[in-house]
Amino acid sequence: MLGVLVTFTQTDKFDRATLANIAGELRGPFEGMPSLRFKSFMLDEDGVRARNFYMWDDEEKGRAFFTEEIVNKVTGIYGVPPKIEYLDVVGFVDNSGT
Repeated sequence: MLGVLVTFTQTDKFDRATLANIAGELRGPFEGMPSLRFKSFMLDEDGVRARNFYMWDDEEKGRAFFTEEIVNKVTGIYGVPPKIEYLDVVGFVDNSGT
């Protein structure tokens, strides 16, 4: 499994309501996306970093998703370019079915 942490850092705080709207508008294309186990939209406590976390069942598909076109698109949405980190997921706990 592949984890991908995408971080957008601003000098000013992100507006939580604006990020919630972005999450609501962008969730549709990810629902049912092949190989994507889940995606989360997050805001750090200090408010200067918005983070999105993806977990992919297929590493190749996960890496292929983050094209230059996608990076340019999200830079426009968030107003700053992202830092993308690829992580090897060696295990996780899923309590969603309980």
